[in-house]
Amino acid sequence: MRSRMKGVFWSGVLLFLCTFVSGHPSCPIEVIRTELQNPNEIPSQLTYNSAFMSPIVHSFLDSVQPNPFPKDLLVKMIKGGGTTQMQDTIKEVLRYEIGFLVCVAIGILYIVLMPLIGLFFACCRCCGNCGGRMHQKQTTNIHCKRRSFYGFTLLITVLILAGNVCMFLSSTYTSETVRRGSTEITYILENFKSYITTVPKQIKQVTNESSVTVNKVKHNLNETGPLLGKLIQDGLKDPLNPAFNSITEIAEVINSTSTGLLQLNKTLNLLKPKVDAVQANLSAVRQRINNTLHMSDCVNCTSFQPELDKLSLDGSLEFPDQNDLTSAVDKAINANVTGQAAKGKEFFESIPEKVKNETTRSVMVALIELDRLEQQILGVTKDLPLDVLDNILIPLTDVQNSISKYSPEIEKSTNISRAVGLILSCLILLVVICNVLGLLLGAFGLNAKSNPTERSGTSNCGGIFFMAGVGFSFLFSWIFMLVVLILFIVGGNTYTLVCEPWQNKEIIQVIDTPGLIEGFDLSKIMNLTTNLTIANVYSDCQNNKPLWTTLHLNEVFDLNNILNVSKYERDIYQIFEETQINIANITVLSPEVKSQLRNFSSSASTMNFSNIIQQINDVSGTNLSSAAESLDDLAGKQTNTSIIEQLRGEAKDLRDIQTDITSNIMPLLLELNATIKNLSAVAIQINATVENVLQKVGFAQDVLNYNISQIVKTESMSFIDCQLKIFVAYVQWANQTITERVGRCGPAAAAIDRSVDLLCKHLVGSLNAFWFSLGWCMIFLIPSIIFSVKLAKYYRRMKYSDVYENNNFRMNPFPKAHIKPELLENEKPPPFTYTQN
Repeated sequence: MRSRMKGVFWSGVLLFLCTFVSGHPSCPIEVIRTELQNPNEIPSQLTYNSAFMSPIVHSFLDSVQPNPFPKDLLVKMIKGGGTTQMQDTIKEVLRYEIGFLVCVAIGILYIVLMPLIGLFFACCRCCGNCGGRMHQKQTTNIHCKRRSFYGFTLLITVLILAGNVCMFLSSTYTSETVRRGSTEITYILENFKSYITTVPKQIKQVTNESSVTVNKVKHNLNETGPLLGKLIQDGLKDPLNPAFNSITEIAEVINSTSTGLLQLNKTLNLLKPKVDAVQANLSAVRQRINNTLHMSDCVNCTSFQPELDKLSLDGSLEFPDQNDLTSAVDKAINANVTGQAAKGKEFFESIPEKVKNETTRSVMVALIELDRLEQQILGVTKDLPLDVLDNILIPLTDVQNSISKYSPEIEKSTNISRAVGLILSCLILLVVICNVLGLLLGAFGLNAKSNPTERSGTSNCGGIFFMAGVGFSFLFSWIFMLVVLILFIVGGNTYTLVCEPWQNKEIIQVIDTPGLIEGFDLSKIMNLTTNLTIANVYSDCQNNKPLWTTLHLNEVFDLNNILNVSKYERDIYQIFEETQINIANITVLSPEVKSQLRNFSSSASTMNFSNIIQQINDVSGTNLSSAAESLDDLAGKQTNTSIIEQLRGEAKDLRDIQTDITSNIMPLLLELNATIKNLSAVAIQINATVENVLQKVGFAQDVLNYNISQIVKTESMSFIDCQLKIFVAYVQWANQTITERVGRCGPAAAAIDRSVDLLCKHLVGSLNAFWFSLGWCMIFLIPSIIFSVKLAKYYRRMKYSDVYENNNFRMNPFPKAHIKPELLENEKPPPFTYTQN
């Protein structure tokens, strides 16, 4: 039986521990981390481009240069070599540039031939040839020819105008790009500098978070008394609080019982004399009534005898002795149950202070270990080559200063380029205007039926405008072609050798060629086993990857070792495991107090409060008024005056006694009744309350006797584990932040991409669009000259007439053999005559 009780006890203890562990509050390891500082980004101010011409220009350049990017040739040129090797390299360059050389040859031929042809054409026309003789042969299809020439000239003029519009737009774009280029480069450099300066700040933020974490843990360790003491209190709270509460409850019951007994005794002491006096008076009155009833002259007095026999004070008010209960209550009060509970609570509240005193040395050693850990984490910045980033900032700042210094010259060059582009566009537009005026004036002023010698001035002006356009074309076209040739060589080669290869990342592959740049090897510079190339770095940065991944820093720095806190965890655990936190045990309730409580419970159970209440009810039910009324009725039947007076006087005495009972005894009976009911209600709970107190106090005492050391140890390890979890959480955050977020190099790649866009998309793109548009106009100037010369003959006023018949025509010229040379030189030949059949 004893072993069975022991097993039940330990099962209860195990159940308690399971409840304690499962209900233990979680460790608050979440810490609000500051967001990493991101680099400032200034958006691009260039919102326009020459994309409307890019497909055509790129298609033309791809046709001119169909060869792939000469990676090997470029490497060979950079490395250099002997004279023979240089000659071979030059031959390879010429073979590679064969398409450009052909176009250059065509351009040079255009530049040379156009002024020569214009000179010969002018001389020829001065001699009356090449359409210079003002005579137009009349044929049957003359109108068809005129309309065909008109249509071709109109089409070519529209094509030239389209090229001129594109030329004007691309010239504007080029000027704006040059004007805003310096600002854009400044913004690009500023973004790159912002990224360079942000990387150390981000690393500093990570290391600063370690100081925040260390300070938080230091604060918790310095507050070991309140914090760990609170945990131990929480561990003891479940068994001790119910015990203390039950002790307080039984103390209140004892006090309530004591108060009730005192009130009971007080009321009884007041009630008994008055009840005895009433009983004595009632006995005397009853005796006198009995004497009166037995007088010989009393008529029919024997009828009242039964009621007289009943005439008494109901209830004896003989209560059981409360000395035992009073004695038990006094002993329970003297046992100072409340004081016992106060001592227990005082012990409970003193736990934090005791923990603080016991852990002072351990906390000091742990703080020293934390300082060492903090220094180790702060050492991360010492191992990182952050000085390299500072060295990069110096040339970037120098470039920005140079740009600011030369900004006025750049602004001047912008104005010059805008003026040159406008002049060139206006000169081409002048040819277009001449053609348009020729087409308009010639078409509106021409009368198809009129004699060529009699054409209107409007039509003649139209023909003159055509010839003016031809003259301007011969005059300026070779100069324009020279501009086209220069810009074509520069812009075309820039696109094919820089822009397109950069887009295909072929230039980066050239840079990555081993040995191309002496001493430049990223893998060796950073002591990496992985082959790190510029192409890989640039690709990773375009994907906005962190520097840890991009530069493979895991091969240089053992971050896991730097952020390893396991050694410090073991040391701190060992320190606190060796610390003995001795919390002196207490006895919640002594055996004597428990004995007094049991005695109090048994004494309360012996009290028969129902019998007392019944006696009170009997006394309260006494009614002498009915007997008095019966005496008055009996007195009314008497003839003897003396008997009548005696009966009525006795009836009055009964009423006086009843009044005395109502006024003096009944209030005390009511008070006594309330006191007895309160005592009864308390007494009913005493037994269960005492048993509850003994059970909970016994449970709490068992925990204090057998489990308090285990609770203290468990809570101590839980407290230390919580502090180390804060470090582990920081280490995980720091590791993840350094490897996944610090130094995301997307801004660096964006700066490079913006620089390439500025060069290729905006500057080279608009420049190529300009020379292509100008070259377009130059090409169509040739057919424009031809058709303008042809069409001018149909609108200008002729000096010589031609005979034209409906279906047959014949000319009657004077035979040249009979014309004198002087007439041919000095006189106007006779006009041709029209002969109508």
